Amino acid sequence: MSMFFFFSFFFQFPTTELEWKEIGTEFEDTWQFPNCLGCIDGKHVAITPPPHSGSFYYNYKGFYSMVLLAIANANYEFVYVNFGTNGRVSDGGVIENTDFYDQLLAGELNLPAVNPANGLPYVFISDEAFALRKDFLKPYNARTLDDSKRIFNYRLSRARRVVEYVFGIMVARFRVLKSCINVKPENIEKIVMACCVLHNYLRRKSHGYCEDLETCNVGEGLRCTDTNVVDLLPTPNRIANAEANAVRDAFKEYFNNAGSVPWQQNMI
Repeated sequence: MSMFFFFSFFFQFPTTELEWKEIGTEFEDTWQFPNCLGCIDGKHVAITPPPHSGSFYYNYKGFYSMVLLAIANANYEFVYVNFGTNGRVSDGGVIENTDFYDQLLAGELNLPAVNPANGLPYVFISDEAFALRKDFLKPYNARTLDDSKRIFNYRLSRARRVVEYVFGIMVARFRVLKSCINVKPENIEKIVMACCVLHNYLRRKSHGYCEDLETCNVGEGLRCTDTNVVDLLPTPNRIANAEANAVRDAFKEYFNNAGSVPWQQNMI
């Protein structure tokens, strides 16, 4: 098996509406979040900076890093990764350096339209580090919460944490990510990308690789903490347009009515 075939087989980015819809169906069946095309997050990976790079790689946490941005599906697999943004870019602006974002803005991802089954659009989900868009949902600000918004935040967090677990699993298994990687930046990219591809391979081929997840028992060892890779810095509150707010409100109404689940009131 060639390296190119290995990479492409275990790292398949959706290219058709049907493939995107399959991801959305998995999120609804597994995490009760309909129309989710993937959860997005980014992490700072600690590095030893190259000579004469100054503060180029120095992040808000006080160490040198390069950023790994990823989209995960409901099955704890990467569907997209981008690595190499310097650590000084420490907020949701990281995504603007990716080909994914360029294609999203240009409408070139072949995303499905509104789902007739629930009247909701298809969206990506993220945390506070990213900007709210009509196709990109994030939690409501903590200062504005009522019970209906708390339920939305809980439902979004429940699905979005999948990408956190993916990072945690990978760091727990590939110990190189627990220390400052001390090679040339171009070789750091090869190491991190290899870890991502091997994660997908092991997730599909090795039952014991993620055995704790099979019973939904995710221990602290499989979560990312400040001891390995760390979160992006949340962005300042950006004023989202009316369409973006309307989409989030529509999901909120759905989760509080037709799309409610029995246990959600106990979680707020």
